[in-house]
Amino acid sequence: MSEEKACGAEPFAAAHRKAPTTPFVVGFIGRSGVGKTTFAEQVVAELASRGFSVGVLKDAHHGFDMDRPGKDSWRYREAGARAVLVRSDRRWALLRETPEREPVESLLKQFEGFDFVIVEGFKYEGGFPKIEVRRSGASSEPPLGNAVGVLAAVATDFEEPAFAPSLPRLSLAHPAEAADFIVDLRDNLS
Repeated sequence: MSEEKACGAEPFAAAHRKAPTTPFVVGFIGRSGVGKTTFAEQVVAELASRGFSVGVLKDAHHGFDMDRPGKDSWRYREAGARAVLVRSDRRWALLRETPEREPVESLLKQFEGFDFVIVEGFKYEGGFPKIEVRRSGASSEPPLGNAVGVLAAVATDFEEPAFAPSLPRLSLAHPAEAADFIVDLRDNLS
């Protein structure tokens, strides 16, 4: 191979990695204020830096609205459109009105072709592995683990006696280790 071609070539793994039809899904759960978003964001950045395509599904308990009154998409929704898709040069967003809360399984179908989907929230929904986030200064309430079923791991910054010793412990200070754990979990479950 000539040097000219070698310099412009993609790394072998990146060039030959095929996105799975169904991404590997892992959830981050925990009580409010423990740092789920911060930790999950760091893990997303780590996975993305390794060349993986990562999507995020966030549960908003109290509703949200991306529209602003007076904008075209808002005007179409106000006029009765049940869905409005907005596209720009670099992204698009679909705003869809639903008569009831959409099941997590239905929402995950939007991520076909991604390597990983990180789910924040949905503690009582979905059959995907979940990691409970616990922080020493914000963990006065008991862990959710018993209420949500089987956990894949706990991410924490203190020794948490409420969890079985066999449950893997991830450090909140080391998101790269959590990314390793998630990749290994995918590889072992696939």
